[in-house]
Amino acid sequence: MVIAIDGYSSSGKSTLAKDLAKALGFIYVDTGAMYRAITYYFIKDSLNFEDNHILREHLPKIELTFRNEGGDNKIFLNGEDVSVIIRTLEVSSKVSEVAALPSVRKKLVAIQQSMASQNLVMDGRDIGTVVFPAAEVKFFVNADVNERSKRRHLELTKKGDNVSLDEILSNLIHRDLIDTTRATSPLKQAEDAIAIDTTHLSRKAQLEFALDVVKNKLA
Repeated sequence: MVIAIDGYSSSGKSTLAKDLAKALGFIYVDTGAMYRAITYYFIKDSLNFEDNHILREHLPKIELTFRNEGGDNKIFLNGEDVSVIIRTLEVSSKVSEVAALPSVRKKLVAIQQSMASQNLVMDGRDIGTVVFPAAEVKFFVNADVNERSKRRHLELTKKGDNVSLDEILSNLIHRDLIDTTRATSPLKQAEDAIAIDTTHLSRKAQLEFALDVVKNKLA
């Protein structure tokens, strides 16, 4: 069974996906982390990801793996644990541009689709529309952009990052624009996806709602 969760940045989709996977005993796949890891690969070596020659040269060199260590879902880029560093604002400011590149999406969609033989909860931007259009359950998560900014600001400041709320709001608006208007696999709600607005919904309430939907489907 595949559960696809799409939605806007910092809307709570990853938290819901993790909680749902844990409750059901499914494997959780964070596709956003995959795009962030590739973005970090280009940033750390100051590579121009807009250069097609560089993309053709370097994409085959990128290997991504997930591991569960002590209950934490970690992502490794060519053997390096990049789970923390990919969450910086520097990566966030470029990830939507990298994710819009057709060659990057082609590589990652193939990897994501290869996981279909397992019970999965996968979150991202195009899971229910492109990666798994036949997924048994689809959710589309959103929240007010100001609320999303506050959540992201709290997350980053807890990690010690010195970023302003205005910087984060600007970054989210920029990412929303790129995600929803890119030519390849834009962010949009699948026709058969169930919308969840998390602006005023607690984490527990989100999970209970999603579990009811899944259990009804299984029944």
